[in-house]
Amino acid sequence: MERHGPGTLYTLLAAAGFSAVSTLTSIALAEGMALSSVLWWRYALGAAVMVAVVGLARYPLLPRPDAAAWLVLGGGGQALLVGLALSSLEFIDVATLAFLFYTYPAWVTVVQTLRRAERLSAGRLLALTLSFGGVVVIGGRPGAQVAAWQGVALALGAAVVYGLYIPMMQRIQKTHPVLVTSTYAKIGSAVCFLVLAGGPPALTLSLTRTAWLAILALTIFSTVLPGVFFLMGLMRLGPVRTAIVSTVEPFLTAALGLVVLRQALTAPILLGGAMIVAAVILLQLPRERVA
Repeated sequence: MERHGPGTLYTLLAAAGFSAVSTLTSIALAEGMALSSVLWWRYALGAAVMVAVVGLARYPLLPRPDAAAWLVLGGGGQALLVGLALSSLEFIDVATLAFLFYTYPAWVTVVQTLRRAERLSAGRLLALTLSFGGVVVIGGRPGAQVAAWQGVALALGAAVVYGLYIPMMQRIQKTHPVLVTSTYAKIGSAVCFLVLAGGPPALTLSLTRTAWLAILALTIFSTVLPGVFFLMGLMRLGPVRTAIVSTVEPFLTAALGLVVLRQALTAPILLGGAMIVAAVILLQLPRERVA
């Protein structure tokens, strides 16, 4: 219980930050920004903040091979999954994206089982079932609303990439400080989105006040802080537990919708949230009791 407590807390804090990404991105897009520009500003500013923090703390640079791995694999993988997921918003709504994207714990479990890195215990299977059940109850069947196949493909593609990305990050993290590896990943993602945006000439400083506020919120509260918290949780819980605990994000997104977008907090949302919380609690029980 004590061993997993800090990791669960870090993962929940990361989920709180990540749960606002779709909403804040939608706000910036509504102000006339291109998605590639929103993502470049998000990761460029995030990288700048991280570089400043790492410099002040006087962390050593990563060895060249590890630095390349975090720039290319960490940053490139992050850019790929974020780009796929948020691109789907052009075709499907935020709720449908959340339901489809949160199939990624299944992919994490499949990857870890195939690698024989973790055993698929009865307790984990039950927790995974509760988590998926909660997500389904919150939003109903993803097919309840007719969504363009392009959006469905992009959202599921992001889920598959994320399922592969989580175990990969744990492997390349090694003993390096989380702040340092997160910084390299943010730099790598910023470079990817700069190329996607068409280079510096395609970017502009002429943004509305609302767009700037959305980007700054994305940078600090939905990129820098949750990125660090997520890795800190991952190194304590492992990929499968981290993936399952992170499924509280749809419930947090619903709460954000209630406060910011004034969306109703319906009975299915409350029931689904309770199921997800039950899965989190189940994961905290000693292995003997879970089995």
